[in-house]
Amino acid sequence: MSIIGVCGVSGRMGRAILNEVLNRGHAPGAAFEHESSPFFGRDAAAVLNRDAFNVMVSAISVDDVSRCDGVIDFSSPAASMRLLAAAKDAKRPLVIGTTGFTPDQRAAIDEAGRDIPVLFSPNMSLGVNLLFRLTEIAAKALQNEFDIEVFEAHHRLKKDAPSGTAKRLVDIIKSSVDELRSADEVHGRNGITGERKNDEIGVMAMRGGDIVGEHTVYFAGIGERIELTHRATRRDIFAAGAVRAIEFLIGKKPGVYTMFDVLGI
Repeated sequence: MSIIGVCGVSGRMGRAILNEVLNRGHAPGAAFEHESSPFFGRDAAAVLNRDAFNVMVSAISVDDVSRCDGVIDFSSPAASMRLLAAAKDAKRPLVIGTTGFTPDQRAAIDEAGRDIPVLFSPNMSLGVNLLFRLTEIAAKALQNEFDIEVFEAHHRLKKDAPSGTAKRLVDIIKSSVDELRSADEVHGRNGITGERKNDEIGVMAMRGGDIVGEHTVYFAGIGERIELTHRATRRDIFAAGAVRAIEFLIGKKPGVYTMFDVLGI
């Protein structure tokens, strides 16, 4: 059993992660949330309508992080940066599933790997991480002989677009195809756009309803097309992956890890 903290505990993912922490036999050690949350200052058990854990929902602090064996973060970029600093001070491993980081914030996560074990993944799903690997294999095999486009769909409440998973897919494509390393990213097309260029990657986002998450990478050639698709129908698959990630990370040496390390692929 480990003592695990959750940042963004009252959000949709935070609740699912807290529930998964308990289901896998761990104990909650800290619960972080913004002061505007209706759960702020209450026992974290209220998030799940359970009996008291004696863990209060509070602002991020080094002391609370220190009481945990590791922390899982699904919050906001600003909160993630505060938590990252606290985790470094407390020398505690951190799993980050938050999306929407700026390049400087992303660099700060990599920098933290010098001091603590940190795992950042825009998607904790086991299936999506297999999609990452398959996309890499396909892109390296096909190179720029096929036009490559990425489509993603999420629920109407998602705040950022394109999704962190879609951005990661684009990064994989760029790093796998020499001619696309500096490719333009086209976010939607409208009007007289002219012919598609060889050095561009289309990235399309749909928002609607309660779609948990869908990602497709299209490799469109002349006379044939390959589609790699992952569809999530339950949010708890991400929570299960996040808890598996912190289980893996606890006890590891400082460094930046990925879900590939967790899965051994």
